[in-house]
This record gives sequence, C-alpha cells and structure tokens, in this order.
Amino acid sequence: MNVPIATPIPPLPAQPDGVPWPTEEWPEAQLGSKVNAERLDALMDHAFSDPAPDDMGETHAFLAVQSGQIVLERYWRTFTKADTYPSWSMAKSITQALVGILVREGKIDVHAPAAVPEWTENGGVRSHITLDQLLRMSSGLKFREDYVDGDASDVIEMLFGQGKHDVAAFAAAFPLEAAPDSHWSYSSGTSNLVARAAAIALGGKGDVFEAFMRKELFDPIGMRSPLPKFDDAGTFIGSSFCFCTARDFARFGLLYMRDGVWDGRRILPEGWVDYARTPTAVPPDEPLGYGAHWWLGLCGPGSFSANGYQGQYTILIPDLDLILVRHGDSLDEKGEKTKAWLAQVADCFRE
Repeated sequence: MNVPIATPIPPLPAQPDGVPWPTEEWPEAQLGSKVNAERLDALMDHAFSDPAPDDMGETHAFLAVQSGQIVLERYWRTFTKADTYPSWSMAKSITQALVGILVREGKIDVHAPAAVPEWTENGGVRSHITLDQLLRMSSGLKFREDYVDGDASDVIEMLFGQGKHDVAAFAAAFPLEAAPDSHWSYSSGTSNLVARAAAIALGGKGDVFEAFMRKELFDPIGMRSPLPKFDDAGTFIGSSFCFCTARDFARFGLLYMRDGVWDGRRILPEGWVDYARTPTAVPPDEPLGYGAHWWLGLCGPGSFSANGYQGQYTILIPDLDLILVRHGDSLDEKGEKTKAWLAQVADCFRE
C-alpha cells in the first residue's frame, strides 16, 4: 500500500549492521558518549524515587532502546521485566497495526465506508464514515472520553458498564455531533468500531481473531507476553486492553521504527507507518498532533507515540533512532508532568 503523505516527515532508520533483531533476546549496549548521562540519571532517580514523587506518581517500568539495543532499563520496587503492564490506549496503535496487516492482505480498504452493521440501514451520514476517519478520530461521532467524571463518561460506561458486553455495538449507537472530517474528537468508541471492522474483514472474532493477532503480528516479532482482552461478543477491546511486558511494547515500537519490516520480513504494508504518523487534516485542540491511531510530537518534531491512560507510553524518535517505553500510575488524567519528563529524557540523548 502506497499512502500519499500530506506533509514532510523524517525518514525512518534501518536496523544497524551487526545488531541482531530482538526476536528472541534483546541486545544490550551502553549509553552513547553523546548522551547527557548525569542529567539522565537525575531524571531517573526522580521518577523512581520511593515514595513516588508528587508530580508524576509511580513509575513502574522504563526502558530506552537506541539503534536497536536496550541502553537503559529500570523497574520500581517489586516490578520486573517479566511483569505485564496495562496498555490502556496504547492498544489503539496495536489495533492500527492489525488493520495494516489486513490492508497488506487485500482484505480491507481504509478509505471505504467502515463495516458497521448497525449503520447499514437507517445509518444516514454515518453509513459513509470511512475507516480512515475512525482511525483519525475525525468521524464526527459523539462520544465523551472522560476517565474521571463517571457520570459524564461514555468510555467508562462502554468498558465497565452497560456497554462492556458488546463495546462496538455500544459505540455504533452514538449519533453524529459534527460532519465527518470537520471536527477532531478523541474516542475509544471509534477504536472498538475499528477492531470489530477488522474482525469482519478477517471473517473471524474471539479465538480466531486472537490467533490472527499472534500469527501475523506478535509471534513474528517475538512478542510472547501479550494478553489481549475480548468482550462477550468476541470483539478485541482494541481501544484499551492488551497487556504486555515493557520489552514487548519496545518490540512493537521497533517494528514501527523499522517501517513495518522485521528481520527482512514485511509485517506491515509499505507506507503504513508513514500513514500512521501523517497528521490528520483536522488537528486536535491541544499541543500534540494526531495521525492514524498514533499521537505526534510528544518528544519533538517527527516523534510519534502510543499513549495510554495513567502514563503508559511507547515513544518513537526517528532522528535519534530512539524508543522510550514508560509504564506507571500518573496522578493526572492527561499526564502533563509525565509527558514533560519524557521530553526531558529524550533531550538527554540530543546533548
């Protein structure tokens, strides 16, 4: 798939010669001589202080991968590299990868109307909403994404209330609040519509879809720990639930850093990673940009990231060939202090 790119984006680096792919074990190396190690140590000591710092809350795991090798890894208290950590909305980027594999296989077209059975009849304008518009959070569907005020939260009702048995059907019932492609609004509901559309394209849900995830995405790149969650209808809860180790989230990041190719095998179709990191035409009303189920610019121009509630991050910084993975329990919903800390960590590799 060749995806037209609307704005210039930095090239993605190749795996350095002589560095093995971490399909089985991660290669490890020392921090580079250009890294500000003293400042980096201070930032790590702050994040991993015990008791946890007031500004960031708990940081349970952190690792940095540069040039395909782990150069820094740290865990808090009893947390270890063998533990699985919640993805929360980092699962959205995994969902985007699964759609990409179906694009590679010719089973789905992101620019065609999304497969939403509830909209086939009497869906009105909604029946014309494309998968691309869902991936870019610009569908125009009404949905309240609030993890603090339960009374005003559609996402809490979807994941833990009346919608939990069939998350996609719950999301499909929402009306339009704006014309498609005229308004950006972050919505976990649309991600679950995407996940179900992927299952429809595959022709299987539940165990069949999980087997597809493992065969086509997780196993080829050495991700052995993923624990994806499904609702009672058999839909992967692609908005929120895929537990992994920090090292496996880093493997997922490396797949995108290497343009969807792993050890000579193309996992994602050509152009899919660039599609993910191309800014949507309707930008968010906040500092970060948004591509197709990936956030943009958290650690400087050209960076893109999978971000999850309470401070889960897998950040790719192509110009440094650097991947940062952080798991924890941040205190504020949007994690602004944690984002600022991550940006400072990235700056240490620029100095």
